Amino acid sequence: MTTDLEALLALQERDTNLERLLHRHQTLPERVSLQDGESTAAALAARTATTRKERDRVAREEQQLDDEARTLSDKAKEVEGRMYSGEISSPRELQAMQADVESLRRHQGTIENRELELMEEREPLDATMGELEQQAVVVAADVDRFRAELASAEAAIVAEMQVERAARDEIAASVDDVLVKEYERCRSLAKGAGVARLVGTTCQGCHLSIPAIEAEQIKRSGGQPLAYCDNCGAILVP
Repeated sequence: MTTDLEALLALQERDTNLERLLHRHQTLPERVSLQDGESTAAALAARTATTRKERDRVAREEQQLDDEARTLSDKAKEVEGRMYSGEISSPRELQAMQADVESLRRHQGTIENRELELMEEREPLDATMGELEQQAVVVAADVDRFRAELASAEAAIVAEMQVERAARDEIAASVDDVLVKEYERCRSLAKGAGVARLVGTTCQGCHLSIPAIEAEQIKRSGGQPLAYCDNCGAILVP
């Protein structure tokens, strides 16, 4: 029984190592770097989408005004063409046509002024878009690098876990199944310490003391029957 209990201590050491490796796997700094990079990329993408939407709105309005200005210019040229064609001889009609041309030109001027305002409004948006796109390239490269670094770090830990798991299974196979199940039950209840060495009157699992008389009885029994820590419930190994 003492040999089996010693094996349980070795088994718990492997289980503890596996827990530590799992914790390392879950708390890798590379994972934090990747999460931060992805958050930065997401925020950058949102800002880029907002800026693009505004830039495109301004560009569409600018194009609409440009089309309208061209239409007005074409109409004014058409009226001027008729005026100077010689086909119109009535002074009154020519005067009315001249008034139409002037009205069209004034409207065209107003439209073109607004178009210039929009061009000035679009320029900083274009510049911002260029900056955001450059930043996106850098951030995307960082995210790719963080992802690769995380994958490498994870792979290294998984390899260590496989070694520990193999060693753990080998030890477990050498111990009676009933005893292993009891150890695992205690470990589950104690949240880690399924078995612990008894040093003097102190359980090395929870580092609390048990009564001296009880400790002496456990040492004399040689682990038969199984003794448990009154504080953490771990199987005690004398």
